Amino acid sequence: MRSKMYIAVTVVLVLASLLSACGGAATPTPTPKPAPTAVPPTATPVPPTPTTKPKPVPPAYIEIGASIPLTGKFGSLGAMVKPGYEIAVADINAKGGIYVKEYDAKIPVRLTIYDDESDPNKAVSKMETLFSEQKVVAYLGGAGSDMHAATVPIAEKNKVPYLGIAFALYQIHQKGYKYLFSPFPKSPDQTRDVFEVLNTIPADQRPKKIAIFQEKTDWGMELATMWKENAQKYGYEIVVHEEYTPRSADFSAMILKAKSAGAEILFAVPVQPDGIAMFKQMAELGWTPKFSLIIRAPENVSWSQTLGKVGDYATMFAGWHNGEKFPGVAELNAKYQAQFGRPADLLTGPAYACVQILADAIERAGTLDRDAIRDAIAATNMMTVIGPVTFNPDGTGKVINPLSQWINGKLELVWPPDQATAPLAYPAVPFDKR
Repeated sequence: MRSKMYIAVTVVLVLASLLSACGGAATPTPTPKPAPTAVPPTATPVPPTPTTKPKPVPPAYIEIGASIPLTGKFGSLGAMVKPGYEIAVADINAKGGIYVKEYDAKIPVRLTIYDDESDPNKAVSKMETLFSEQKVVAYLGGAGSDMHAATVPIAEKNKVPYLGIAFALYQIHQKGYKYLFSPFPKSPDQTRDVFEVLNTIPADQRPKKIAIFQEKTDWGMELATMWKENAQKYGYEIVVHEEYTPRSADFSAMILKAKSAGAEILFAVPVQPDGIAMFKQMAELGWTPKFSLIIRAPENVSWSQTLGKVGDYATMFAGWHNGEKFPGVAELNAKYQAQFGRPADLLTGPAYACVQILADAIERAGTLDRDAIRDAIAATNMMTVIGPVTFNPDGTGKVINPLSQWINGKLELVWPPDQATAPLAYPAVPFDKR
């Protein structure tokens, strides 16, 4: 029994000795943790680069057009209007055209002109052709109040802006037209300003008795009514008021009435053939008004070429004179001189100004949309060859109203004084003493 216990104790001691020799109990090696997997950062979405919308392809031309009386009774007026339009368009195209923002490009202007032969019906037809075939973005007007009265309603119907000069008819602007604009003096200006001019004559030399030779047209009636109203306001007397049909041949009866009544002033608005016949007969019958306002007939150089000294002293409100002192006048005169051998004619400046106004409006509108162009014209405030121009709500222009006069075969600007090239020649020398 003791030997068994001895063996057991010995085994325990041997095991303890072995454990001690090994330096004690072994520490288990920790299992290394795997390195964390790197997670790539989430990318912030990059917005797509905005794509610039390409500009539309510009048209080859900006189309504009006019129906002008180049022949017939208003031919002498149309002959002055046409070069004004053409020179202005040439000047614009020489600079590359008109800049239109919608296309980010300058676009040249193409002007189409038709001769309506002074026939209102033909003018209406030409206006429709310009709209349907040329697809014009704007109309330029012709010449003569009767012609504009026929063509303006077409522009209104087609909703195409219309810039017209060489007409003073006021009543057409009172019909609510939205597309009509006229940078040209109107009947209220002409019938008022003639008395302002007469009042510059010294009181002891001032004429007082007026004869009115009224053409039987809307404009003739309008002017006669306003002349009578203003005569009373300014203290003048109407002693003769006679009417005649356009293209009359005999004016002797009304001339003799004016002579018998002691009329010193003549107001009339004849077309050129009537005005020439009228003055020839006045000379033959020995009646020389001291002052004559003859609107329309004397505006072309052929007045003086035909009548010579008989045509002197006639005055007119023509809307412009080549002696005005505004920017661009000298350059226009030089170009006209090169083509026609003389400075620009009276209606050429206002015609040129119409194109200036239209070009400015198109550029400000930034589009060829007709309504946008119309609105830009209405907001016009610019300097032109006829001076500063703005428009009233009825489309009439706020412009100066210069008075010109034939003096020694030359057309002079006599009023207003700050623009004048010569003083008013008054009183008229009797026909038989010239």
